Amino acid sequence: MSSLPVSAVGPTFWWGGAVSDPNPHALLGQAFLEVQFYPDSVVNTCSSDGGYNVTYAPGKFTVCSPVWQVSTQSGAEDAAFNAELYDGTSKSPLVMSAGDTVRIHFHLGSAGQGWNVTVTDVTTGHSGTIVLNSKYGPLLPLYSTQQIGNALGWGLVDDTPNAFVWEIGHTSNFSTPAGQLCYPGQTDCDSYNTASWLGITPLKILSVTFANGSAPSEWAVTSDLGGTAEVSSYCPAYGGPYCTYPWYAANSAYSAITFGADYPGTKFDYQQGSQFPATMQCGGPYGPGSTYCDTVLKPSPLS
Repeated sequence: MSSLPVSAVGPTFWWGGAVSDPNPHALLGQAFLEVQFYPDSVVNTCSSDGGYNVTYAPGKFTVCSPVWQVSTQSGAEDAAFNAELYDGTSKSPLVMSAGDTVRIHFHLGSAGQGWNVTVTDVTTGHSGTIVLNSKYGPLLPLYSTQQIGNALGWGLVDDTPNAFVWEIGHTSNFSTPAGQLCYPGQTDCDSYNTASWLGITPLKILSVTFANGSAPSEWAVTSDLGGTAEVSSYCPAYGGPYCTYPWYAANSAYSAITFGADYPGTKFDYQQGSQFPATMQCGGPYGPGSTYCDTVLKPSPLS
């Protein structure tokens, strides 16, 4: 049993992807999709500005799908699209429960449609689909191949076009203050506290399958905060309560990749928070040394 609500360590985790953006004022003609899962939450609304409103529901998970663009007119990052994930053809949210197995399928739909995102709760058999059609037209995958370097042009990481991210560095949506930025060393910032991660049942990434039926040949991780370097810039020393950075690990008990801490069954933890590059050593659209690099995990966690 979990001793903490999952929402304590961060208000959302998401699967995302770089998409083309037909808005003529979108920087580089690109945007970024986040299929955001909200722990301990039932969605009331997904707003056009990319925000969301939720009601506390322990052990429940629901979804909004904001797509973020940068305006060449204002320079601001704003929402190109946002939609709620409904249960089938209803107008009720698809509500998933702690412990459920969930499949996320990114695929092309009918001609003229944007990228389709189908979320299936394998445990209950319920599912829903979001179609990424903005007011300017369809939002489509920016790259056809999942490889390092096929990254969002205006992003800070030299990564792959699709990725999983846990939105750390925020307080819970149900704490006081709610959903606020927080930093290592703050005792209300459970994102940076290993004991807090160990107090939840871990999310488990079980597998990935590409369109041709193949599986990944390697796995990589990156962060636009710098891992241990970020924590060390706030805390007197790395380690100890509220002064660690959560990490990816290979877990043999679950046959899965976990995120957060060394849960029972951890086989490899890849130097924990040090698995994330601390400096912007990779080139990108803004020149050499402008983006954080990936770290390829060896040995591969799901080999």
